[in-house]
Amino acid sequence: MSGLIEWLEGLNKKDTRVRAVLRRSLAFEPGAYVAAYPYVEPFLKNEESVWRRKMFYLVAGLWAAHWRDGQHGHAMPIGKACKFHASGSTSTERRFINLLDADADQLPNRLRQMVALLKDQLIDFDSLLKGLVYWHDDQKRTQQAWARDFYRISENKTENGHPTEKEINE
Repeated sequence: MSGLIEWLEGLNKKDTRVRAVLRRSLAFEPGAYVAAYPYVEPFLKNEESVWRRKMFYLVAGLWAAHWRDGQHGHAMPIGKACKFHASGSTSTERRFINLLDADADQLPNRLRQMVALLKDQLIDFDSLLKGLVYWHDDQKRTQQAWARDFYRISENKTENGHPTEKEINE
């Protein structure tokens, strides 16, 4: 699963049009924008579930929309990224809770909004994809893992408001 983002990064170095196509794909149901097929289909098996296929397309589009030239540092799981963005903001926490409570129809839209809100945070898209593939787990393990990341991080940050390397790796 982790090869998708690495693959997209490699394609992006050769042709930045990749990002434009994948960003555009976010305006459609995940997996419905034909121009995005060459960038995602190599990572899908013929027997993939509809849900898994949609999540690969969604994460590829989110990666493209979130990509910033010159971003350096350690990417964080979405729960940690939300926490560092929130800094006590009840509206961000509310959005995060709504994201965790999203059903299959609501999830793509709520996730697009959250990733847009996190424009200054480095997101681990491989981790995001892995969590989304298992979104429908009866025990809600993905939602619980994201919630743990959100609520268990200390408030220590660097002067610019970003987490310290120690916090990212906790």
